Amino acid sequence: MESPGVLDNLKITVLADDCVLYESPYLGQHGASFLLEGVSGRDTKRILVDVGQNFEALLHNMRIMGISPSVIDTIVLTHCHYDHTQGVARLLREIGRKDVQLIAHPGIFRPHFITEPYHRDVGIMPGDSEAEIEKAGGKLFLTKDPAVILPGIMTTGEVRRLTDFEKVNVAVKTMENGMVVDDLMLDDISVVANIKDKGLVIITGCSHAGIINIANQAKEVAGCSKIESIIGGLHLIEASDSVIDRTVDELARLNVAWISAGHCTGFKAQVVLYRVFAERFLPLRTGMQFELGGVTG
Repeated sequence: MESPGVLDNLKITVLADDCVLYESPYLGQHGASFLLEGVSGRDTKRILVDVGQNFEALLHNMRIMGISPSVIDTIVLTHCHYDHTQGVARLLREIGRKDVQLIAHPGIFRPHFITEPYHRDVGIMPGDSEAEIEKAGGKLFLTKDPAVILPGIMTTGEVRRLTDFEKVNVAVKTMENGMVVDDLMLDDISVVANIKDKGLVIITGCSHAGIINIANQAKEVAGCSKIESIIGGLHLIEASDSVIDRTVDELARLNVAWISAGHCTGFKAQVVLYRVFAERFLPLRTGMQFELGGVTG
């Protein structure tokens, strides 16, 4: 991998989350989407991380925020789930170009479903297939390796599962050799920014790989040990109390400066995060903006 470098500035806008800012006009949805604006020297990239599941709500929020889809240079899909990917082809058509790079894990288009209480597809939907994405102007870049998008901002690549307590925590299935098997969600990736004089900002979709695994891999791929912040979903909503406590304890040991978690994190985990991190924890909300570790909005 090329040298990951550092960013001079990073602005993150939360375009979609399950909750919205108090007294705001934004629409919430079960899903997540973040717009990252990274500046490295004279270069600026606008990167969309996930698209939620409701294109109309996403576009509504972008219009209110004064953000045109045409500014998006790159799209990262953190994993296959419909609440992070549904409508990506429609968004590409709204962007209206034929050069929009879409970065994801090569396994993202696999069969992906639940079987209880009945069979239901929960992965990439037919309207967002490889063919539809390419037809809409997306240039697929599918890799298990970390990908540098701009000096100082990169993907984690496929995350190594090293902890003994972090599990997928959702009963999802896939197909192998004609047989239904457990899906280990190996396509779960995150985005990492290394900001000059600040440290790492980790943007997650759902953290199916485990947020501690993700954080440790982020430090390795970015070549930096200081974590300024973690923003996104931690998928602790169905985790046991012991797993929640262990996860938050490990985050504290990593000395993360501040955390903003929502979407699939779950209320119990948010309570524990607030108890441990106090004012350094913020529940994630649609409409939030983060810049160089500061928060506005």
